[in-house]
Amino acid sequence: MRLLFVHGRSQGGKNPETLKGVWLEALGKGLRRAGLKLPSNVEVVFPFYGDRLDKFVADFELPADPAVVPKGSPVFDDYAAFRAEVAEEMRKRANISDAEIRAEVGEQLPTEKGVQNWAWVQAIIRLLDRNLAAVSEGTIELLLRDVFLYSRRKAVQTQIDAIVAKELTDDTTVVVGHSLGSVVAYNVLRSHAAKVPLFVTVGSPLGIRAIRSSLAPLVNAAGKRGWYNAYDTRDVVSLYPLDAGNFNVDPAIENNGEVDNWTENRHGIMGYLDDPHVAKMIVDGFGQ
Repeated sequence: MRLLFVHGRSQGGKNPETLKGVWLEALGKGLRRAGLKLPSNVEVVFPFYGDRLDKFVADFELPADPAVVPKGSPVFDDYAAFRAEVAEEMRKRANISDAEIRAEVGEQLPTEKGVQNWAWVQAIIRLLDRNLAAVSEGTIELLLRDVFLYSRRKAVQTQIDAIVAKELTDDTTVVVGHSLGSVVAYNVLRSHAAKVPLFVTVGSPLGIRAIRSSLAPLVNAAGKRGWYNAYDTRDVVSLYPLDAGNFNVDPAIENNGEVDNWTENRHGIMGYLDDPHVAKMIVDGFGQ
């Protein structure tokens, strides 16, 4: 049996074995809290695509600084539309008012509000970064950039999927995807036949319309133990539960919105895997 971890963004330049150790340490803590252990016959695998994603970011030349607006760049134009759509969804979920956005824009006040106005969208993202959770400046901007490249650029998707897919063998495998990794894992599972009794997503952005729309038609790619989605309601990335309103599949996904993710931005993997309920679900996926 195998346990397949699929990591999220911002992992480039790191040691995959060290990262796997961090995930296992957090899972072990959660299992101890639940009075359980990982079965001794489970092989843990950690496909690493962090460096490849960083290379794509460089190749596509999408600026991390939102003040930089390249002229005549079709890729950037597509990204700007995607960014605006996600920002508007986030604004509604966070109950950020037009008045707050106008105050944030300040002297750059647009003549009309709306997601087509770059200054307006920038203001939304700054407010989200600053007020929705204790996240560092630019967190949402970088997340949007990387999710856009994966979900809207086939070359990026194909190469990253291949890195993860090669770890799907004939063995029974429980798959755990975090953040962008949940999007990657979902896309791989829906297109590769595998013995996956349980699919676990944590801190997943799949409920955001602009993201899930590029992955249609939606399916539940998990096996008999189903798909389990856990999130902290303060996590800016996992804005929506994967329920009938946001990710309508049959059989329905089991959602757990009661995770108390103690990490600074409420999104870190350690704050998900050391949750005893999440840890128990992972082990239960092996049917022991």
